[in-house]
Amino acid sequence: MTYPQVIETYRSLQPGDEVELTHDVRVGFKSWSTSVTGTVVRTERRRHSLHFDRNRDDKVYSDVIVLRRTDGELTTVTLDEYSQLRIVRRAGETAASNA
Repeated sequence: MTYPQVIETYRSLQPGDEVELTHDVRVGFKSWSTSVTGTVVRTERRRHSLHFDRNRDDKVYSDVIVLRRTDGELTTVTLDEYSQLRIVRRAGETAASNA
């Protein structure tokens, strides 16, 4: 899945959708993959200042998904070019209608 496809899927998300997000983490020559599954609580665009020594008028945003995991924990994930987003179940669908 390309990053534009991930963003298209992200834009279609609604609260209650169940999703799986897989993220490749790369540090130097090392790489590993991590995955989280949960129910979408909300999506948002967050402004941040992660960049050092930028013009104060530069606006930098990240696409964020707040998920509720099966154990009730809330987690926030940020999408980037190493993210893979898959919709497991749409809000209101039952497991039987998915088969």
